[in-house]
Amino acid sequence: MSALWKRLAEATRVEPGSKVNLAKDFHPDRHDKQLRKDHGTAVLADAKSALLDLQDRFFARADRSLLIILQAIDAAGKDGTIKHVMSGLNPEGVDVYSFKAPSATEQAHDYLWRHQRSLPELGRIAVFNRSHYENVLITRVHPETLWPRTAVLDAGDIWQRRYRDINDWERYLTDNGTVIVKLFLNVSKDEQARRFLERIDEPEKNWKFSVADLRERAFWDDYQRAFQDMLSHTSTVWAPWHVIPADHKWFSHVSTSAVLLETLRALNPQYPQVDAAAKAELAEARKELVGNEGPAAAPSS
Repeated sequence: MSALWKRLAEATRVEPGSKVNLAKDFHPDRHDKQLRKDHGTAVLADAKSALLDLQDRFFARADRSLLIILQAIDAAGKDGTIKHVMSGLNPEGVDVYSFKAPSATEQAHDYLWRHQRSLPELGRIAVFNRSHYENVLITRVHPETLWPRTAVLDAGDIWQRRYRDINDWERYLTDNGTVIVKLFLNVSKDEQARRFLERIDEPEKNWKFSVADLRERAFWDDYQRAFQDMLSHTSTVWAPWHVIPADHKWFSHVSTSAVLLETLRALNPQYPQVDAAAKAELAEARKELVGNEGPAAAPSS
């Protein structure tokens, strides 16, 4: 199974310094020919089990933190990814943050401020459902939403400046123990339309559809250009992007699991080792618990 995870994860990686063409390099309909849909459920279950074990050791070790970034256009499956992949993790060690339009307080600070405040502590995992990358995506398609309103926003190299800022910030985080996994869910325009129609036609999904989503669809080509530039300029050695083919939900979930598994396996977290003094304390504690009358009684049901 380890060979499968490695193959799936490597297929999604954006090599640092490469120029990304989403349609050519990471087609949203792509899937692994050696993996069938009817095996997807079992494979995902295996992945969840392995992730839970790795997370337990990661939490206990507490010498690093893990930041998972989810970016995508509407209906690509960010919420579904959190539900079907992240649900296998122990919620005690995971926090999910959904970043929507900035509040007045957030707009009174730099654009990274609200994200800095939500970073995970050592041993913990944070999931950013949308992230600081909105500041080179939605603000690029809709320049009127740029903030903070400073003179530098009028500079012609604003996007290059922001790519540099983000890369430097992420380098700082990784230097201080935060492992960053960046996932871009790549869905096709036809599949997005199908999912929008599903939300309209199925009453229990009506709440998920917004007319604003349809208005944003009119900017499809602009977003694709912004996505490609973002991936090309911010996939770094210390925080590479992974483009997840998202037209098939089952394969999207399996691919995402593969990236997370490979990341945690590479860290190889181990339970902390206790020294001789601590072991002696444990022995004394056990002796006290057991007492002088033999083994402790079996736990009550």
